[in-house]
Amino acid sequence: MRKFLYALVLLLIVGAVGFFTLGPGMIEKSMNKVDGKPLPKVSAEAIALHKTLTIVDLHSDTLMWKRDLTERATRGHVDFERLAEGNVAIQLFSSVTKTPKGQNYDSNGDDTDNITLLTIAQLQPIKTWNSLLERSLFHAEKLKQAALKIQNRYQDNGYEPGWNVISTSKDLVWVADHSQNIAPHEGIRGALLTIEGLQNLEGKAENLDKLYKAGFRMAGLTHFFDNELAGSMHGLKKGGLTPFGRDIIQRMETKGMIVDIAHCSRQCVTEILAMARRPVVSSHGGVQATCKVNRNLSDEHIRGVAATGGIIGIGYWDAAVCDTSPKAIAAAMKHVRDLVGIQHVALGSDYDGATTVRFDTSKLVQVTQALLDAGFTPDEIRAAMGGNAVRVLRDGLQPMAARPSA
Repeated sequence: MRKFLYALVLLLIVGAVGFFTLGPGMIEKSMNKVDGKPLPKVSAEAIALHKTLTIVDLHSDTLMWKRDLTERATRGHVDFERLAEGNVAIQLFSSVTKTPKGQNYDSNGDDTDNITLLTIAQLQPIKTWNSLLERSLFHAEKLKQAALKIQNRYQDNGYEPGWNVISTSKDLVWVADHSQNIAPHEGIRGALLTIEGLQNLEGKAENLDKLYKAGFRMAGLTHFFDNELAGSMHGLKKGGLTPFGRDIIQRMETKGMIVDIAHCSRQCVTEILAMARRPVVSSHGGVQATCKVNRNLSDEHIRGVAATGGIIGIGYWDAAVCDTSPKAIAAAMKHVRDLVGIQHVALGSDYDGATTVRFDTSKLVQVTQALLDAGFTPDEIRAAMGGNAVRVLRDGLQPMAARPSA
């Protein structure tokens, strides 16, 4: 009997070790995929142009996963090395704090959560196991430590720091201006923290101050379920803004935090656009004109975002563009350009967001090639791949009190 108990305990220990060491990686590998379908040949013209671009990607969910950003991974879509290979100057990293079981685009409640198990399986600090706010604060610290590790590595080798966490308009402009001064390692690049659903406020407006202090500078109000601020396009009621939601938007705009409408219900988007005092961003998604998925923007809402001076980040996965090909990405970007002008087009990959894509960020030249093939001029490509995002982020990061009066 004693031998049996020893064997049982040993089996449980081995199982636990396997779960905590191998489980998180296996889960991510099954959810963040590259589909392996053929990619078009890239021309010398596209390669040469791509090297001169200041590229900004408005959305990836990489911080959710147990990976070291400073090391090249064999899974997922994004790490610092692959971003450098893709010539990405500024990557926005999202904090995902809660997702419903059985997640779908049509109807989800807020009474279940996949991320709790993930935080435990990844052995994150215990305080993150039952606090959405603490999960975001953990993500912020994770990004800062990764950037610091890279900086220390290259300072030890006598190089300029490689990655910088952006928190001010001045930071952003500095990174954008220096991103093409390619040092022997990987150039000067920047990361900016965003939030996927402000359920991490835990119903308290004062928690916005904590998130801002931690470095978060953009946030979407909702994710895959309705919350205290607004209805989600994927929620049960799909309503508009609550009084709490309106208050938070005003606080964000005053602070210099950019409002993201991704995942908001149609009513929520309409109401945000009506009250916005500053440019609004749709960080990742598609357009109804090329892909009729409920979360994608109608022409009316595209015009509404443009009227605020904002930008629309086009994603790379099937539900955003109804394909994973570079051609489909370019087609969605072309629709936005033709409808409201090139100045409102941007990139929003949704890499590492439980998505299947055609290429990871190291092969981002594929989008440059697809835009050339779609008839975009080099100046239009320069704007769409990052110039527009730099402009909107630069202006949006300035607190309203610090802006010169008209």
